Amino acid sequence: MTGRVFFYVQHLLGIGHLRRAATLARAMVAGGLDVLVVSGGAPVADLDLGGARFHQLPPVRAADARLKELSHLDGTPLDDAFRARRTQMLLHLFEAEAPDILLTEQFPFGRTQLRFELMPLLDAAQARAPAPWIVSSVRDVLRRSASPARVDEMVATFEVFDTVLIHADPALVRLDDSFPGWADIQDRALYTGYVAESDPSRAPQGDVGKGEVIVSAGGGAVGAPLLHAAIAARPLTSLADRKWRILVGPNMAEAERAALAEAASAGIIVEPARADFVDLLANSALSISQAGYNTVVETLCHADRAVLVPFGTARETEQADRARVLVERGMVAAVPPDALTPQTLAAAVARAWSGPSIRSFPRVDARGGPATVAALRQMLS
Repeated sequence: MTGRVFFYVQHLLGIGHLRRAATLARAMVAGGLDVLVVSGGAPVADLDLGGARFHQLPPVRAADARLKELSHLDGTPLDDAFRARRTQMLLHLFEAEAPDILLTEQFPFGRTQLRFELMPLLDAAQARAPAPWIVSSVRDVLRRSASPARVDEMVATFEVFDTVLIHADPALVRLDDSFPGWADIQDRALYTGYVAESDPSRAPQGDVGKGEVIVSAGGGAVGAPLLHAAIAARPLTSLADRKWRILVGPNMAEAERAALAEAASAGIIVEPARADFVDLLANSALSISQAGYNTVVETLCHADRAVLVPFGTARETEQADRARVLVERGMVAAVPPDALTPQTLAAAVARAWSGPSIRSFPRVDARGGPATVAALRQMLS
């Protein structure tokens, strides 16, 4: 049985999509598959692929936080010549690889800005003999603000896919809550459980972060308002006597880093995001974070109590919807994206501190990596 996987991923603003793809790549390699990760976003240093191969396309990013238009890393818009050149690079790479499985991260249920290269890639996959399995890999929540015409387009494009792997625990969050076209795809949909970067049952290594409040914002590209609000909220909470640790992601501008360090008072540590984040979560009294997929999975697996402050715009509803579901379940407290102030954050801290521990709820299914490998191996057999 062969098992070559061509895994396409494009991160646009943060690095969460690429981090989850790397986690899946490690699981696939451990499961005996030969994996090529093809990334179209900005290069990320020290990415652990666990033996998977990696190819960097000429990188593009979102032009701004609306995530509607694409640009080069320097902010200049893409032109047709660049799109054609990148498409040809992608197609040549696909032909050279001759994979058994084509795995697209989010597409066709997201990343529609990349249709210029992904539709030709799908055409090439269908034209090959034998054709590879064509599989979509998606998160627990899709962008709810997609128009009816866009949803129809997603469903029509999905016709050429063999399956969609939904990296979620359906006992907690179901894709049909955020995707109106569920009835048209459900017969080819499979829930894998959440994809966790670390072992969900892993005990903390040492006492780092013991009793602290841990404040994080993922890669940090849009996280500065949350970190500033946390510093200002600390004296307004009953946890003002505890150490607050502010973790600054690698994508935060240097000027913002300096401003945070200057605003920090005694009892507040401002430092770069750490590799032992899971240990900090497990030992902390409370986590304050955005509501990106990776951070929420780690929070559900390891944290005691949490406040979520989702990033969101009129177009980007995913984090707000994820936070809303967890608030409705009583597992966390949250501040809506457009309501963040030191006062609203302090009130959310009070709600989380007086509410139940996340650990009092049934453990979330976070075995998405091994389950994904099992699903792909079943296809190949």
